[in-house]
Amino acid sequence: MCATVNITFAGLGGQGVLTATDVLAAALFTQGYDVKKSEVHGMSQRGGSVSSEVRFGEAVASPMIPDGESDYLVVTDMTQIEVNLAKLKEGGVLITPDDFDWSSLSNKKALNIALLGRLSTYFNIPEEVWMRAIASELPEKIHEVNFAAFKLGASSRQP
Repeated sequence: MCATVNITFAGLGGQGVLTATDVLAAALFTQGYDVKKSEVHGMSQRGGSVSSEVRFGEAVASPMIPDGESDYLVVTDMTQIEVNLAKLKEGGVLITPDDFDWSSLSNKKALNIALLGRLSTYFNIPEEVWMRAIASELPEKIHEVNFAAFKLGASSRQP
């Protein structure tokens, strides 16, 4: 197993932040990790800030990530970098829509899953596990567009 890994997803209401962390948690759980998740909805129904935190490892005591302790910060909207940067630890990884050419997404609403694909490149979890997690958390009618979005994000290169 591993030491506890901390991931913060942040964005605006309606951008699928909570959905992305649901998929993330499902994939991690099937790999045998202890997974904890917390959410801050804020003014999500009015397009305000939303964040969700996922912690995983051999044994995780709390779902809350202290400021400055996120190993990964994933933002679905560039305006959320400054708002959430204090969560990221020194040397942590920031993942943004600018990390890949998301203009080629067939549905821009799948940006959250594309960013999850980008995040997946940092973990040794088989692609089929991610695909099963996407299928389990999303309606069948949008599986294919989200599978493609995930693969687009996962095919982007780490810096």
